[in-house]
Amino acid sequence: MTTTESNAASGGTESGQATFAHISRGYYPTIVALFVATLLISNVAASKGVAFFASSDVMLGPLQILPINTDGAFFLFPLAYILGDVLSEVYGFKAARRAIYLGFGSLILTSLCFWIAIELPAASFYENQEALETVVGVVPRLVLAGLAGFAVGQLLNSYVLVKIKERTKEKHLWARLIGSTVVGEFFDTLIFCAIAAGVIGITTWTDFINYVIVGFLWKTLVEVLVLPITYRVISYIKKREPSYQSS
Repeated sequence: MTTTESNAASGGTESGQATFAHISRGYYPTIVALFVATLLISNVAASKGVAFFASSDVMLGPLQILPINTDGAFFLFPLAYILGDVLSEVYGFKAARRAIYLGFGSLILTSLCFWIAIELPAASFYENQEALETVVGVVPRLVLAGLAGFAVGQLLNSYVLVKIKERTKEKHLWARLIGSTVVGEFFDTLIFCAIAAGVIGITTWTDFINYVIVGFLWKTLVEVLVLPITYRVISYIKKREPSYQSS
């Protein structure tokens, strides 16, 4: 073994300085971190059922218009799809899929940690055991709903966006952003609501249909409203990623 190889194996250099791996200068790690954080926060907040205009009762045929039933993450979860769009548009399907798998694993780890924390014996001075169980208690159906909806919705969102981009190249960004969101959000919302509805207290078909439609329309509407911001973020990152090549 040479002197250089010996130093490298021991974590040093010829000058005796410690060596470290280089941190990527790209934006990918930062976007992935925000993506995963959004998912984790959303899945905790989603355990709360929310009703707007609860005192109203408006029907359109069999469809209940008011009250509007949703969950406590309605204002945040769309951000996960916006970040997913950025990852897919700039870095491609494989990179977006990697981020989705990281998010999937993080959700499982979070659920496991919450379950362990709840099962640990409470100290005599700790008076919030019931509150802890209520807020972060691991409900198997809710975990399954979040994981299934997230995995299917995000993968479809990324796949559709990339497939549209293969045809349109750098043109019609709005079409692939909205088109991928419509597909991804629909299946995400449908799967999540179908599994989790009973957990958060939705027991009738009218409430369930309202929950699905409101969730889907809200998330899609947010995507459309923030489209100018998404455009700017994507443009900013594309210009500053040395490896990005437009065709």
